[in-house]
Amino acid sequence: MKFFLKSLAVLFIAVTLFAGSANAGIDEGAAAFNAGDYAKALKELKPLADQGNAGAQYYLGYMYFNGKGGAQNYQEALKWLKKAAEQGYDKAQYSVGLMYDKGYGVTQNYWEAFIWYLKAALQGSEESIKWLKKAADQGNTIAQTILGVMYYKGEGVDQNYQEAFSLFKKLAEHDNPYAQAILGQMYYKGEGVAQNKQKAFAWFKKAAVHSSADFLTSLGIPKKASILFEKTAGQGIAKAQSNLGFMYFTGEGVKQNYKEAFRWFKKAADQGEPWSQYYLGAIYAFGDGVPEDREKAIIWLKKAADKGLPEAQDALKQLGVNN
Repeated sequence: MKFFLKSLAVLFIAVTLFAGSANAGIDEGAAAFNAGDYAKALKELKPLADQGNAGAQYYLGYMYFNGKGGAQNYQEALKWLKKAAEQGYDKAQYSVGLMYDKGYGVTQNYWEAFIWYLKAALQGSEESIKWLKKAADQGNTIAQTILGVMYYKGEGVDQNYQEAFSLFKKLAEHDNPYAQAILGQMYYKGEGVAQNKQKAFAWFKKAAVHSSADFLTSLGIPKKASILFEKTAGQGIAKAQSNLGFMYFTGEGVKQNYKEAFRWFKKAADQGEPWSQYYLGAIYAFGDGVPEDREKAIIWLKKAADKGLPEAQDALKQLGVNN
């Protein structure tokens, strides 16, 4: 994926921008920072950051990321930026998103990047919208998806179904499952396009093959999702079988039914789908819908762990098994 913006320097907004937003309590730290006296800045800002000051936390994140006042440390940078981001500090939210986008100090995770970019953008600041539009124009699919969501919901920008539809259509045609799901929703409701339920379910089906059940249900379409997964699962598509098993296991969009969950997980697990193997292990471990069976639980958890699923590896450790 392309950089969210071309230059890494844009990971953090220019010092002059965020210095102006500093609280009076961090003026001395900000002044030292802007003067290039990072040792003094760290001394002034660290106590405030420890007390929960979001601005100070953001400065610390910047310094750790760039190795100002000490050795570069992406993990420490992410820690402080997240603290500021969780308090709603939009520049920190954007920065956390970019770290997940590029895998700086954390395992690369485009969904996490999407969430943090979106939180920053929904603050509605002109700067946030500018970041997104520049990135979207450069072909960054996360930025395009966020803009689509914003236009669709009318959050941070004026609601515009036509703009949303245009963005989601391009993304959906390039196999973006989230765009495919929302595009299906728009066809289903006639939002920004003539209502067409046949096209809606065609896009829902595409999304189902790639995406998870909880994403579709988060769009407010759990019943349609369950129908969709039933159809695709019956065609032997392992991902759809896994999704349907998950819906029965959690009761999302259908009546909770552990036996049905087991049935669909087993079909997908036999095809090598790691999450289904993991859930089969959990079902056997706790006896949900089947007799409790530690040996079978370990067998299925090991299959999932061998495919690199960390949750399965952790479950085996909890069972006292070395994979």
